[in-house]
Amino acid sequence: MDPSVLTVAIIFAALVIKTAVLELREPGSARREWAFATNGSALTAGLTAAVLLGVMGWQSMGYAAVAWSMLAGVLVAYIVDRRPPRG
Repeated sequence: MDPSVLTVAIIFAALVIKTAVLELREPGSARREWAFATNGSALTAGLTAAVLLGVMGWQSMGYAAVAWSMLAGVLVAYIVDRRPPRG
């Protein structure tokens, strides 16, 4: 296994642990933190970023590119969901 895939797994674990700690401090915060998973435009942006990065990186990095592109897609979806609405 490529060591960079382990790095991605550690980053995902850190995000989940951060959510769990915040949930213990403030009940209901996990639902707000992961609300991007139900936002259609955020999911579309994240999926688009993940697919584009995965396809471009596949030739040079193989499976590691897929792992990194998934992480990038999640972060893009998170950022798009946090963007203030237009108008």
